[in-house]
Amino acid sequence: MTNAPASTFAGENIIETKDLVKRYGKLTAVDHLTLQVPRGAIYGFVGPNGAGKTSTMRILTTLMLPTSGQAFVAGHEVTKDPRAVRRVIGYMPDFFGVYDDMKVWEYLDFFAACYDIPESERPQMITDLLELVDLSTRREDMVDKLSRGMKQRLCLARTLAHDPQVLILDEPASGLDPRARIEIRELLVELSKMGKTIFFSSHILADVAEICTHIGIVEAGQMVMQGSLNEVQRKLMPHREAIVTLLDKADEAKSVLLGIDGVINVEPLPDEANKKRLRVSFNGDDAILSAMMTAITSKGIPMVNFNEESHDLETVFMKVTKGLGQE
Repeated sequence: MTNAPASTFAGENIIETKDLVKRYGKLTAVDHLTLQVPRGAIYGFVGPNGAGKTSTMRILTTLMLPTSGQAFVAGHEVTKDPRAVRRVIGYMPDFFGVYDDMKVWEYLDFFAACYDIPESERPQMITDLLELVDLSTRREDMVDKLSRGMKQRLCLARTLAHDPQVLILDEPASGLDPRARIEIRELLVELSKMGKTIFFSSHILADVAEICTHIGIVEAGQMVMQGSLNEVQRKLMPHREAIVTLLDKADEAKSVLLGIDGVINVEPLPDEANKKRLRVSFNGDDAILSAMMTAITSKGIPMVNFNEESHDLETVFMKVTKGLGQE
């Protein structure tokens, strides 16, 4: 087998694509997509249905050829050295498959055999994997009798049979109840602590915000924005904001606040329950927050509440996407 050329991309990234394109006839599912997943990251690949997430993942896992562009996993180009890519990844698709006549341990044993794990090593490996995903008490159960959440955890255990460096997971929490979603999130965090790089697609923004170190927001096959979670939030929301609620003297409060160094803008908001509210945009650290509160109280302005606004991932997502679904 001819070795593929080493990746020309930065060594700190374990997954990389450059101008990746996938077309299905006239439909462009992936449109010159460039992404970078740092080694050791929990990377949330976020976008609406039809954004090109699954097509990208199928290319990265060597299940589908791109129309053009390049993709590397752990330095191996997916089109030139697919076997090397398969050795370093564990892939969990968005469907489980049908295994009606297999017990849980038999299911893992089957996939371990597919990965050429020696038969003598499989019993201990199966025991360890079932313990990791909290299914030890289910080893003799039939796979088709498991709940959806248990099946997801079992499928995740399957992807770990050959101890891959990278986990590529397509909507791992889709269709799960809240408890099962929390269990999957906790398991992904644990796997990250074990040194795995995790790349997963999702449209559940709360899950992404809870555990991800990095995100990529994709829409209509194009990368809209990517980076660490903090970087993305800072790019879109460069200024901090606070809401000041007053009983009266809103105009005086606005004038006082605008006189503080670091305050950019003060915007009146609609009255709420006969109270005056101001949105204050400012640069800087908590010292400016303290200065604002001190200035208002020192002038005898009746303040009811002072609260900094937090910008969650949902706010970020709505700010950068345009609702360009392909379905």
